[in-house]
Amino acid sequence: MARWCYRHRLVVLLLWVGALFGLGFSASTAGTDYANVFSLPDTDSKKAYDLMEKAFPARAGDTDTVVWKVDEGSVRDQDVRSRMQPVLDGIAKMKGVGGVTGPYAGGAAQISGDGRIAYAQITFTEQANAVPKELVQDVVDTARDAGRDGLEVEVGGQAVQRVQEPPTGLAEMVGLAAAAVVLFLAFGSLYAMLLPLAVAVFGVGMGLFSTQLLSHVTDIPDLAPLLSSLIGLGVGIDYALFIVTRHRKGVLRGLDPQESAVTALNTSGRAVLFAGGTVCIALAGMLVTDLRFLDGVVIGTSLTVVLSVLAATTLLPALLGFLGVRVLSRRQRRLLATGPEPEKASSPAARWSTGVQRRPRTIAALALAVMVVLALPVLSLRLGATDQGNDDASTTTRQAYDLLAEGFGPGFNGPLQVVVDGGDATALARGIEKTPGVAQVAALPPAAGVTVIQVVPTTSPQSEQTDTLIDRLRDDVIPASGAEAHVGGVTAVSKDFATVTGDRLPLFIATIIGLGFLLLLVAFRSLVVPLTAAVMNLIAAAASFGVLVAVFQWGWGLDLLGLGKEGPINAFLPVIMLSLLFGLSMDYQVFLVSRMHEEWVHTRDNARAVRVGLAETSRVINSAALIMVCVFLAFVLSGDSGAAMAGVGLAAAVALDAFILRTALVPAAMHLLGDSNWWLPGWLERRLPHLAVEPKEEAAAGGAPATVVHGFVRDTAGDPVEGATVTLLTQDGAERDRVTSLADGSYILSVPAAGTYLLVTTAEPPLLKRTRQLTVAGEPLVYDVELEEGAEVG
Repeated sequence: MARWCYRHRLVVLLLWVGALFGLGFSASTAGTDYANVFSLPDTDSKKAYDLMEKAFPARAGDTDTVVWKVDEGSVRDQDVRSRMQPVLDGIAKMKGVGGVTGPYAGGAAQISGDGRIAYAQITFTEQANAVPKELVQDVVDTARDAGRDGLEVEVGGQAVQRVQEPPTGLAEMVGLAAAAVVLFLAFGSLYAMLLPLAVAVFGVGMGLFSTQLLSHVTDIPDLAPLLSSLIGLGVGIDYALFIVTRHRKGVLRGLDPQESAVTALNTSGRAVLFAGGTVCIALAGMLVTDLRFLDGVVIGTSLTVVLSVLAATTLLPALLGFLGVRVLSRRQRRLLATGPEPEKASSPAARWSTGVQRRPRTIAALALAVMVVLALPVLSLRLGATDQGNDDASTTTRQAYDLLAEGFGPGFNGPLQVVVDGGDATALARGIEKTPGVAQVAALPPAAGVTVIQVVPTTSPQSEQTDTLIDRLRDDVIPASGAEAHVGGVTAVSKDFATVTGDRLPLFIATIIGLGFLLLLVAFRSLVVPLTAAVMNLIAAAASFGVLVAVFQWGWGLDLLGLGKEGPINAFLPVIMLSLLFGLSMDYQVFLVSRMHEEWVHTRDNARAVRVGLAETSRVINSAALIMVCVFLAFVLSGDSGAAMAGVGLAAAVALDAFILRTALVPAAMHLLGDSNWWLPGWLERRLPHLAVEPKEEAAAGGAPATVVHGFVRDTAGDPVEGATVTLLTQDGAERDRVTSLADGSYILSVPAAGTYLLVTTAEPPLLKRTRQLTVAGEPLVYDVELEEGAEVG
């Protein structure tokens, strides 16, 4: 398929462009129909909601609030009233506003006890997502223009919150710009930099348009597009980065660009398919929670990942065909003109890999200590829901929230609704009034045999004391009254959602860990490798949630990031974050361990396999992780608190996973475990299916089994020689393989078949050349080369 896409590159490009514009036109014509459906069967708040829906059909439109405060006097003063009433009348006449209920028309309850704060409720004719932003902005501007010295006017509500969000696409653009900088530094080529960005744009664009169309046939929350963009940009750029890096390496070694692209897709491309599959499986793990709100998130994110993988494996080879050797930097093209460049490992990476091999216990202990310290805050993790009280202090929604709390109590922003379906509602109301933690109780007129008792707590909606009050009402007060009643309202729904999520987290974690274990078991034919990966994933999850708790729950750095006030962690975030984290962690594990496994199969030397695998993959893994971190952190600018939390949490998780776990703790642990890394019982080996993640680039000649020659290049003093060129030739001089020795002097050459070969080792003066005839059988051959100064040895 890669060869066909390369040769028919114009057709492939036109198909992708046509599909993108076709989906985009269809999506823009159809519009959006996102729905936040929180279905919590068998919960008390759901029973309360069902009763209220039956007795009090919900009003069609969204209700927002205008709040004003005077520094001196009372809001009843004539000068304040004469200033605010015309503003409210003007808002009521705006097209799209259903009505305004103010404090000056019999709404005495809408004025605070000290008379300094009042509010009016604005009811739109549409729900918040459907209200035109121009109308909402007019309402905000009209209300706030009434403010003056001594009179503060603010506006709150869901519709208002939408107009103060940054422009749509800002987070994506910032993420792409940051990724472009990292890619240019990694490749040194403008064209090579553009390739992963193009793949990500096509994958994410088609994913978002498809998700928008699907919102008309199934329930998809408005958070799904943001999370789809977040994960799609990350994996799309990373997958293309892995393939382009492999392709550039092939071109530098003298391969024809077409053959190099085919080889890259047949090796790294297969790993990308496997990695993309693991991400989708991890995302699908959200379904076991049976939280219908997350079904749409699974659909949107999984579809975007699938399209990103498809773009990386079909569109990318076509784009490589357009570029040819221009995928290299100008300096690399000039060097290529003088002859193919021998493959080299990054010297810093090779030195680090050697250092991990020499001091595995020390490095493992330090890495583990860092992760444990970062994970400590997770012990105080509290799930809940964010509201406008968590907005930035400079926003009008946050200021309106604070004014309502100041004038009517912290619990006013999240009243409870006790829905009575039988029994003495009056007696129940009296019992609730006597309950500690209750500030105000008001029973509404009954309808259809249902009475609603409004309960205002003394504490804020996000307070633990409010959660305690809900439990006390349900467990003690309502049963003692003999009434048939249920506690509902937004605050109660949030508490029930957090409880249900927490109860189902163990099953969810066990599911995605188990699926990941089985995939790695089949891929690497080992019990220890997948077990190590599972433990590392749990460590990364604990540390990343520790960072989240410290930032969003404790408030460390919130002002610096401009992310509002501290509060509980969104209840849905652990499920979404763990899905994405385990999927991305599997990506890095596959790319790292597949190279180690390849080396182990050739040499049966665990120390060498771990050292070489880390040295040759750490740079690309770290580059990919840095891109992910940039993309995720950019979502702090999205204006959505859930996306900002997910962005910070995933950025921390990816950084810790790549820079500490995969670079230090995993290889150190594998050095300590030795050959047991690759142990698998014989009976299990025979029963497991075979799955090749990354096949060899070259088949063995004549169908004979391939083997290797490996060893060290040293000088006469026994010191390692880095950068020596080691070449394997047939007796008639045909080259079969060529590599460059690593920082520790090690090398490994692929031998296509058993036979007699020439091993030529060349280094820079004063060390010169050594040629040795070798006879290679079917087993790996160990041969150390000693180079002398100023001599050529045959």
